[in-house]
Amino acid sequence: MTSVLLERAPWETAPALPRLLGTGRKLAEHREAYGGIPLRTFAGEEGRARLIQEVTQAGLRGRGGAGFPTGRKLASVASGKKTPVVLANGCESEPASRKDKTLLTHAPHLVLDGAVLAAHAVGAEKVIICVERGGSLPERLERELAQRKGDPVKWQIARIPRRYVSSEESALVHFVNSGDGRPIAVPPRPYERGVDGRPTLVDNVETLGHIALIARYGPDWFRELGTQTDPGSTLVTIGGAVAQPNVYEIVPGMRIGEVLDAAGGATEPLGAVLVGGYFGTWVPMPEGWSMPLSHDRTGPGGVTLGAGAIFALPADACGLAETARITRYLAEESAEQCGPCMFGLPAIADDLRSVAFGRCGPATRQRLMRRIEMVSGRGACRHPDGATRFATSALTAFAEDLETHLNGWTCSGVSRDPMLPLPKARDRGWR
Repeated sequence: MTSVLLERAPWETAPALPRLLGTGRKLAEHREAYGGIPLRTFAGEEGRARLIQEVTQAGLRGRGGAGFPTGRKLASVASGKKTPVVLANGCESEPASRKDKTLLTHAPHLVLDGAVLAAHAVGAEKVIICVERGGSLPERLERELAQRKGDPVKWQIARIPRRYVSSEESALVHFVNSGDGRPIAVPPRPYERGVDGRPTLVDNVETLGHIALIARYGPDWFRELGTQTDPGSTLVTIGGAVAQPNVYEIVPGMRIGEVLDAAGGATEPLGAVLVGGYFGTWVPMPEGWSMPLSHDRTGPGGVTLGAGAIFALPADACGLAETARITRYLAEESAEQCGPCMFGLPAIADDLRSVAFGRCGPATRQRLMRRIEMVSGRGACRHPDGATRFATSALTAFAEDLETHLNGWTCSGVSRDPMLPLPKARDRGWR
């Protein structure tokens, strides 16, 4: 089916929540709900600049973890001297999240429309969709792309190694350029010099889906939901001790308790909630019940939605044991290209395990904090920063348990089955 170029849709046809997941997967269903791609509305150089301006006015932040303003990223790529490239990041290597895979499964053409519009805005002629290799998603996307005969871009699917750090933006560029899925030191950043030395826009697939909606309905419509600094809606994966674990579309500014209620509410008393995935932050309960959530890092306590994963931990589970297990996983998933990852993260993981299982003394705290301080901010990529943020938040959220463990006692929760999800089979290669 050939894409149809239509003018902007009227507001009265704009979807209420869910905005992103409200239509079927097939192209015909998508076109019936949203119409064609509104490229005619943004024709020419002035139109491209206006599209970037509208995304900027909408206040859209990236939905991949960092929450960077999308309009600024578009403008930076568009200002380059060479023809840019667009990378749509759908890898979602975060084990606690499946929002991006859900979006690509249930509304792939909204993402693909957004990729076309982003490419148009920056002047790119090629879009590379990055997804983890294995599984059925790459083949399904190929079938969906085969239907889009009229798109003004060249499509490519890159099958990325299933490693935690391989979805980092410099790792994606490195893989496309060399076949090696490890991150590289920056600068230059991808928006300066990325794929084939060209300015490269790397955007999460959910971010692209929002661009498709902003182009159709405008920035004022987008700002009808959310907060002043983080408008719109966003997808989250809610797991753990809730009645209905799943992917949900929520509104930034909702409080933790409200978000958990969207998943049917907690099924037992909670000790903490992990917000933002394994680079995120532990928030103790019930104190954090009323904490608002958003992608804005200037929010309460610097807690952000990050990768969009929210996990409810029961009060009788051991948060320190869970943190030790995940920190060990993060240490094993590092690219081992610099000292902080090669030596620092394994040492921190060892200390956390000693703390969790009571095989330590009061001096362990000082050694652990010293190691965290030495690692944070010193890696070649953001991996050690995310891991240390996660570990540090556990020492605060589980402060009372920490004192008990440091005195040689362990809580009953250490014998409970592990709760936070990890991949069952790991891809140990980088190519």
